[in-house]
This record gives sequence, structure tokens and C-alpha cells, in this order.
Amino acid sequence: MTNEKFEKLKKMREKAKLAGGEERIAKQHERGKYTARERIEKLLDPGSFVEIDEFVISRISDFGMDKKRILGDGVITGYGAINGRKIFIFSQDFTVFGGSLSEKYGDKICKVMDLAMQAGAPVIGLNDSGGARIQEGILALASYSHIFERNTWASGVIPQLSAILGPCAGGAVYSPAVTDFTLMVKGTSHMFITGPEVIKTVTGEEVTFEELGGAMTHASISGVSHFASEDEDHCFEQIRMLLSYIPSNNLEDPPRVMSDCSPDDVDESIDEVVPDDPNKPYDMRDVVTKLADNGDFFEVHEHWAKNMIVGFTRFNGYSVGIVGNQPAHLAGTLDIDASDKCARFVRFCDAFNIPIITFMDVPGFLPGTAQEWGGIIRHGAKILYAFAEATVPKITIITRKGYGGAYDVMSSRHIDADLVYAWPGSEIAVMGPDGAINIIFRKEIEKAKDKEKKRAELVREYREKFANPYVAAGLGYIDKVIFPHETRQLICSGLDVLASKRKSRPPKKHGNIPL
Repeated sequence: MTNEKFEKLKKMREKAKLAGGEERIAKQHERGKYTARERIEKLLDPGSFVEIDEFVISRISDFGMDKKRILGDGVITGYGAINGRKIFIFSQDFTVFGGSLSEKYGDKICKVMDLAMQAGAPVIGLNDSGGARIQEGILALASYSHIFERNTWASGVIPQLSAILGPCAGGAVYSPAVTDFTLMVKGTSHMFITGPEVIKTVTGEEVTFEELGGAMTHASISGVSHFASEDEDHCFEQIRMLLSYIPSNNLEDPPRVMSDCSPDDVDESIDEVVPDDPNKPYDMRDVVTKLADNGDFFEVHEHWAKNMIVGFTRFNGYSVGIVGNQPAHLAGTLDIDASDKCARFVRFCDAFNIPIITFMDVPGFLPGTAQEWGGIIRHGAKILYAFAEATVPKITIITRKGYGGAYDVMSSRHIDADLVYAWPGSEIAVMGPDGAINIIFRKEIEKAKDKEKKRAELVREYREKFANPYVAAGLGYIDKVIFPHETRQLICSGLDVLASKRKSRPPKKHGNIPL
């Protein structure tokens, strides 16, 4: 071939890299944001990215668009590697028409998603877009629908991660909403269906972009975002960490990463974590970090529904999903948001062959009209459904309380937990001793001369007779009452024993989870 043809290709590649031009690239940097290409370079292993469709252009001529065609058409797509593992990626380019989605732009994303499903590799979307390209009308809207459809097809087949690195508005929000994990960057990320101006016009409410759809709003109030990153670099670090715990597809097991910790490496202070006073709070994260390999715990949804903790860690190298009630917040009760948080996470772990370790300390469901009218019955049923549906290895540790229906739904033996252990001070009953004796012994207490003394005596008797793990252990509902310092070794051996677990549910098209 002639040097002239080589030169043409070289110039076209350089032109594609400039995207919206140097001026718009400079503005992107002024906003504290990387460009679409810089993001890919920073996230992926050096030199691993292979771009596809870099010369795609819009075919629309209306509104003078035929004179504004830009190579790549506003999104960079391709594949590469993270920590040596294959991934597919698309990165929206805000320097090209504000990152707005067009027909061909959508086609590029769909192609990458199709390839990811065929290859059995995760797909990562780096979102920075003003929404649909108005000049393309229905073609842009159709492209969104094609992406949503593929998000749905890929769900439970390959991991899907969405990083919101700028605006994500209108219909654009529904692609990240269907994916497995959403990350947002504080100060520069915004997600909303309708913006502040539309809200003010329609409802009269005045709200800022940050208040309406900023990273912390969605990480702490709505629960839309699983992670709130300090900056884009932190966001990429979280993505790499998240991928280290999960498999590339639903036919693989998650990576096993051995550490220097052996199963019998025990932090003896675990015996002191749970207070003697059954009403005194403690942090369930302390339990997890004292037991896990290297004390690591990668928390998911840290800022939302704080009465429940979920996240990833490892035991003897095995990647596991952690679910736990959080006594340090609302006494670890289950409410609407905690139910949704738990059920969603459990279903993700089950879809991708990640064993689930549950730490139970639950006094019940949160009472109140707001919860009842908000549908706590329906939302609480999601936890029950998710755990009962899951066929991955399930190990449950009852650290202190397991009361009523909340005990049942938190991966109890009765909904098919494989191994259930209880710490010596744990209480398992229909309700707490105080409430129980007020119902059972109401008349005796009323007749007593010293009501408080009688009540205290009955509470003590009830606790000794019913609210302890030995009754349940005697019925075989608990496999073993254990010292806290034995927990790590039993989890590790349990994961070894259950590594070859095979269990299937009745064949069906799909169940009908109480959404």
C-alpha cells in the first residue's frame, strides 16, 4: 500500500480522537472531568483497549446535521482488560453534542453489549450525556429502547456496571437503573427524570441539581446509586475492586484470591464485640472485619438503609456476599428500604454464583403507619423471596437476636439456609422477652403486688427457657451453638463443603417476586 493511504488512516484516527475539539475538551477539564478517552485509559489495564466503530457517523441531515458530523458520533466503544480480565466498555463523550444519544451512537452501544454477552464478559458504561439528541427524534428514542432491552437480556448473564460521570437525565437513567451496580461522583454526577426547571414549572418546587439528583442524594436517600465516589479516580478504583469479587458471567465461579490468612487465623477480640446488654448497639461491620480475610469488607450501598449492611469479602480466598442486620442503626430492624437493599443484593449474588453469608441480629420489622402504608408487607416479602429462591451456598450466623417473622426471612434454616450457627447469647423467639411476657402473663403481672419485680422475674424465666439458642439447636434448626472465635473456621470449612453444592428449583419461565 502507498504511504498516502496510511497517512489518511492516521489523520482519521487523530480526528476521531479530537472528538468535539480542543476547546470543548478544555471545558471538560475545567469542570473537573476527564474526557471519554482519558476515562478508558485510566480504568483499563495499560495498552489493553481496542476501539471499535471509531469512524461511525450520524446519517441524519435535518437541522443542518449533515454539516456537523463527528467521527465516533459521541461515544467510544470497544473492549479491553481490568486486572487481566476481559471487559467490554462504552464511554459517552460530552464534547460531542453534550454526549447526546443518536441512532448510530445507540447502535454502537448495542453492538458492544451483544459482543459482551456472546463473549461472557462484563460490560461497563461510563455515562456523561445530556440525554436524547433532539435533532434525531424518534430514532434516538428507539435507540434507548434497544439499549434497555439488551440491559434486560444481559441481566443475570453478565455483570453490568454503570458509572455516572456527568449528567444522566430523562430516559437515559433507565439503562443504569437496570444494571447491577451504579456509581456516581460527588459534585459532578447528576441523575434525574426531570430537571429542576421542569419541576419548578410543574410543581412549584425549587431544588438544585445536587439536591435533586447528586451523588449523595442517590446514595443516601433514593438508593439509586450503590457508591458515591470522591472523584473519578476513586470511582475507577471502586470499579476495579468490585470486579475482583465477581465472575465474568453466570456460568463461572468468582475469582478465588488466596491471602496469608489461614482459616484458623482468629481475632480473639471477636468474643467481646456483642454486648451483654441485649439492647445495647454494636457495629455489625466490626464482626465482619474481625472474621474476613485480611479484615477486608467492600461495602455496597454504604449510605442507604443503614440498618442493613451488604457487601463483599473473602473467606479462605472464596469471594462471598455479606448480608447483615446493623444493630447500630434502628436496632437492626427491617424496614422498606433495608428489605429492598437486601433482596436486590441477594439476587445478584445468586445470579453470579457468589455464596451468601448472613449475620442475623434482628428484633423484628420496624413498626409504624409509614411502614405499613408504604407496603412493608410487600417489601419484606422480597427478602423472603430472594433467600428462598437462592441456590448458592448459604451460611447464617445468629449473633444475638432472631425474633418473629424477621428471623424467618433472614436466611433461616426454614427457608433453606445450608448451615446455621448461633452464638451463645443469641435469642430466638416469636418476640422479645419483654413483649412476650406482657402478653402471656398479663393477668399475673396485674395481680402481683410488686408488678416490676414480677415482670423482671418472668422476663428472666422466659429468656432462660425460650429466648436462647439451645431450644432451636435441640430441634435441629441450628446446626451448632458456637463461640464467636470459632466462626471464621466454620465459615471457611462450610464454604469448602458447599463448593460443589447443586440445587435446582421447579422449572418455570420465571417467578413473580413481590416488586
